[in-house]
Amino acid sequence: MEVTIRNIGNSKGVVLPKPLLIQAGLEGLATASIEVENGAIVLRKPAKAVRAGWSEAAAAVAAHGDDSLLMGEFGNAQDAELDW
Repeated sequence: MEVTIRNIGNSKGVVLPKPLLIQAGLEGLATASIEVENGAIVLRKPAKAVRAGWSEAAAAVAAHGDDSLLMGEFGNAQDAELDW
């Protein structure tokens, strides 16, 4: 498949056909990761942010009451001497 490289201001751009985006799993995404590999321009789904979704997952666990401590509360004998 060939596409036209168009002038966009001082840059260049291409229009990616929808079937190609679907095949690559990029349909509906607003961003993509782009890099050059062995002389080819490669688009990929963006990597998920580190710990993405952890907050929501923790809230769901807490909502089900499954967030109790495994070992229960315990203190150290020397804690009374510490200034908090």
